[in-house]
This record gives sequence, structure tokens and C-alpha cells, in this order.
Amino acid sequence: MSEGLRERKKRQTRQYISDVATHLFIERGFDAVTIAEIAEASDVSVNTVYNYFSTKEDLFLDRSQGVVERLSRFVRARDPGESAADAVLRELRAATETVSPALGLHAGYDRFMKVVQESHSLRSRLWFIQQDLLVHLEKTLREETGAGESDSLPTLVAGQLAWAHGTLVAFIGRRMLAGRTPEETSREALALLDDIEEVLGTKVLKYAVRQG
Repeated sequence: MSEGLRERKKRQTRQYISDVATHLFIERGFDAVTIAEIAEASDVSVNTVYNYFSTKEDLFLDRSQGVVERLSRFVRARDPGESAADAVLRELRAATETVSPALGLHAGYDRFMKVVQESHSLRSRLWFIQQDLLVHLEKTLREETGAGESDSLPTLVAGQLAWAHGTLVAFIGRRMLAGRTPEETSREALALLDDIEEVLGTKVLKYAVRQG
């Protein structure tokens, strides 16, 4: 179904408020900016801001739901004969090779990461996002394999794949903060992905192979 006018306006308003907030956070630091200041700069009321964003952290990390669902999307879309880990590693490699902004491989990501590093609440929120990703992925693996609640393999495999994703994203963030270009970071991250695959055991790499 096509997006209706009302839905499109709501989406555009939400994005505009987030963009204004992000600009202020990068310019002044996360903790120094108030919701009232964001509302004034966006020409909306404080209540309107809270209608779209439950917390101040959501204004800066407004795409967190996409991150939470990322690995589950990769697993559900895996090809016949491909395991869950194969699909995750393939998609992460593709995003890294194409210097995808989704992984932070873009100019200005260093400023984004600087704001995160300087805010305890944002660092905490990123940790919770990673935990949500893990829980979401475990649920997906159980659904895809039919594993029962007593089966620990979905928990263990989800933990390993979430670790691989988190390690890659953290590596990219550190390299960008250190002044590397997106292209330089991409090459270094591809080598890291090779190392990550070597570390993952056979049981993880061969888990949840889709039948053709």
C-alpha cells in the first residue's frame, strides 16, 4: 500500500525534528542540549517532540529499530543452502565493500561517534540496542529452525553473530574516530571480517542451513 498524505507528513516531521536535534547535539554535545531547545529550533512544541520520541536518546539514535532487526532480516532472507552465519557475514561484507553508510562508513561519522563517546546515556542506550538485537535474533533463529525453548543452540549462535556484528561496528567507529577515511576503514574492516569468520566455529557457521 502506498503511503498516505497524513503518514508521509508525520514521517517527514519526525525526520525533521531528528535532523535538527542531531545538528544541535553534534554542535554542542548531547548533554548540553535540552528538549525545549530542540522544540524551539524545530518550531514545534515540546509535547510534539515527545509525541514522536519517547526519550532524548531516541532523537539521536532514531534508526535503532532498523539496527535491532538487521541480523534477523539477513537470516530470514538467506538463500537455499546458506546458513544463518553465511547470510549475516555475506551481508556485512557487502555493506562493508560498498562503503555503506548503514555501518557508519561515511564522512561525518566521526562527529557522530564523538557525541556518543562523550555521553554516558548514549553509550548505555547503544548497549541496550545491542541486547535487543541479540534477543530479536535468537527469536528469529528459533522460528526458522523450530527449536524448542530448552534448545540452547539458538541462544549461543545468536550470541556469536551479535558479537560479530558488534565487533565490526565498534571497529568501524574507532577507525573513523581515529581519522581514517571511509574507504580506508572499509578495507581494514574487510580484513577483520575474515578474522571473525575464522574465529567462529563450525557449529555456528553451519547452523540453520536453509533447505533448497
